[in-house]
Amino acid sequence: MKSLEPTPSRGETGIVQARTLILIRWVAVAGQAGAVLAVHFVFEYRLSIEAAAAAAAAVGMSAAVNLFASLHQRAGAGLPEPHAFGFLAFDTLQLALLLFLTGGLQNPFALLLLAPVTVAASILSRASCIKLVALAAVAGTLLAVWHMPLPWDGPPPIMPPELVLGIWAATIVAIVFLAVYVGQVAIERRRMTDAVSAAQDALVREQRIADLGTLAAAAAHELGTPLATITVIASELVQEVPADSPLAEDARLLKSQAERCKAILTELSQRPDARRASYLRMPLTALIESMADSHRREAVDLVVRGRARDDTPEPALERRPELVNGLGNILSNALQFARRRVVAAIVWDAERVAVTISDDGPGFPAALLGRLGEPYLSTRRGSDGHMGLGIFIARTLLERTGADVTFLNRPEGGAEVEVLWPRVILEPETKGDER
Repeated sequence: MKSLEPTPSRGETGIVQARTLILIRWVAVAGQAGAVLAVHFVFEYRLSIEAAAAAAAAVGMSAAVNLFASLHQRAGAGLPEPHAFGFLAFDTLQLALLLFLTGGLQNPFALLLLAPVTVAASILSRASCIKLVALAAVAGTLLAVWHMPLPWDGPPPIMPPELVLGIWAATIVAIVFLAVYVGQVAIERRRMTDAVSAAQDALVREQRIADLGTLAAAAAHELGTPLATITVIASELVQEVPADSPLAEDARLLKSQAERCKAILTELSQRPDARRASYLRMPLTALIESMADSHRREAVDLVVRGRARDDTPEPALERRPELVNGLGNILSNALQFARRRVVAAIVWDAERVAVTISDDGPGFPAALLGRLGEPYLSTRRGSDGHMGLGIFIARTLLERTGADVTFLNRPEGGAEVEVLWPRVILEPETKGDER
């Protein structure tokens, strides 16, 4: 029932903190300066005066740009994507210039061309990442052909063309591979973050509904006494004001409206508030039937069965938001795809509680069966507002209650979802249950 959907766009602002890229560049500046100084003074591999001056200028330019960015960044500010792309493109070109002055791809530090590409793949959009990969690949190609000699004690070694070609090919392959690999990991991470946020939103909505019940019951309780006083006074006014007085009609109206308010508050006070409902337990079969009420279809029969493996009583559970939303989503999915019948079978004993929800619909696509529970996986591809998050939210919420969730296809056709809990987790001992 599921297939991948496009990842939601991230917008154009604040994709990465400016201080993160500034810190990375300070590390790069320190490493570049240290490498050039170590080669020149420690190993005594002398650069030409022109190359040494150009290398110092390249490192100094990077430090100056970074210092300017450090002084002008706002606390907690994020870089828009075009600025982040420019940041990393500058780093790529600056590193290419240093490598041009110090041997090109024959310089062991040529591997650092992978660094800006890796960072770009994790934070930039696909289009920007492709541009930076192309820039790094062009720079690597040019460095393989044109560069100044490698600093050496004496004449530098002459590398065979085949070896230079191999280094170039390895560099280009590494750039492309890392960009694809890191980019895919970053996309999956963003998808998972968005999906978890959607699951949290579902819980928050359920909690807000419960809070409204609490507020209504509290209002009924707190307003009961003053409203009773108003009703008594209004009744006395009706009796004391003469029938021909211009205030008689107002007194009768005041009394009728007070009685109406009293009736409304009485109705509200009879509804269980969220605080009491959290201690109100009901049999699991009744709980599942109540969950399915809002998802029933006229053409589909829902059968709820309960069976004990031993002599233990049926589990009695609270209407926890995780259970209501998790099992509710699975029931909704089964009822939508079923042809005629959905069966919710509940089996329990002293150790475990299992809920198996099966339908006679088309079943889960075999190609997606092993991936069910991942976010943004839906065969409906966003039609009618479907985002491919229903099964993911259900699985996430149920696993939060301690359940193991398994998705299967029945041999005779149709889908089946098994939810299994250790009974001690699903139905913990709670002090004060007797009350």
